Amino acid sequence: MIHAIGLMSGTSADGVDAAAVETDGRGRVSCGPWLTVPYDAALRTRLRALDRNDRAAVDDVAAALTDVHAAAVAALSRRLSSPVRVIGFHGHTLPHDPARGVTRQIGDAGRLAAACGIDIVADFRSADVAAGGQGAPLAPLYHAALAGPLEKPVAILNIGGVANVTFLDREANAIQAFDTGPGNGLLDDWATRHAGAPMDRDGRMAAGGVADTRRLAALMADPYFSRPPPKSLDRDHFAALAARVLDGLAPADGAATLVAFTAAAAALAGRHFPRVPDRWLVCGGGRRNPQIMQALAERIDAAVAPVETVGWQGDALEAQAFAYLAVRSLNDLPLSLPQTTGVAAPCRGGRRYPAGTGGQSAVASSSVRFST
Repeated sequence: MIHAIGLMSGTSADGVDAAAVETDGRGRVSCGPWLTVPYDAALRTRLRALDRNDRAAVDDVAAALTDVHAAAVAALSRRLSSPVRVIGFHGHTLPHDPARGVTRQIGDAGRLAAACGIDIVADFRSADVAAGGQGAPLAPLYHAALAGPLEKPVAILNIGGVANVTFLDREANAIQAFDTGPGNGLLDDWATRHAGAPMDRDGRMAAGGVADTRRLAALMADPYFSRPPPKSLDRDHFAALAARVLDGLAPADGAATLVAFTAAAAALAGRHFPRVPDRWLVCGGGRRNPQIMQALAERIDAAVAPVETVGWQGDALEAQAFAYLAVRSLNDLPLSLPQTTGVAAPCRGGRRYPAGTGGQSAVASSSVRFST
């Protein structure tokens, strides 16, 4: 068993989640403490407005972002009684376009290794994309490790900036995963534009509006929804479409329509599952929006509940996943499967940045035979 910390900066760009786990990288996981370090308003604005082609600006933001991650590690480490062997550093995704073979997460792993004095595993996605996969989602193997005691088929829906789902059926030894569509990202942008707030906290704006069914149908006509999985999305995939379709709507009605969009896209994903799930477990920030949870319950013909109902830590789950994947990388185990990303064969990945070596990476990114 290895003590690890995972770090996640999601596409919502609200801060860094840090979580500690002890795991063998297979079926044994013990979850420890976790915390969130919010980005200050200036850094969040810089992240959202960043010109991806401005190398100097990207490097500057990456350094500032990395320093927040280092602060999160320091704060979490003070709560731990055992030394940490490895940190899984996801970084912050800017472009994600696997159709063009592109995925990039900004952050300086060498800088983080020097600041923390702990080995880092970073760059989790590029090996999968290079091998023909979608590079996302990457949490499903961690979901499978956690869900071992769950007997019936289950769908685990993560609603971050983008939403993704993992279908697990223990009896059939089945796993499937893909991005369902928008998560909180469009709604956050709408709230910023129309209310000067970083999000629609507690769904208050959407609660005062009515979803426009005609405009919702226009949003659901995006070709993404007719594609079979595996498939994945950039956070801004629907941004231009949403701006055009929602133009002229009152702020509350626009928020309600975006809530309906997130829920409708998630519900539609169920048609791709080999069996009907017994329940849907929801993690990510979206589970804290009562309007999203209500919309999911109305559209999905199964129980819908936050992951806390089975004892999982919903705010920490993705960070925990990258701690788990870092340990898998150390053990040369795959991080992705054909059923989760569409990669041709089970694929290992991650670049290793040993502490005290000036940040030089040792690369582990080839395909291997899957073992659990």
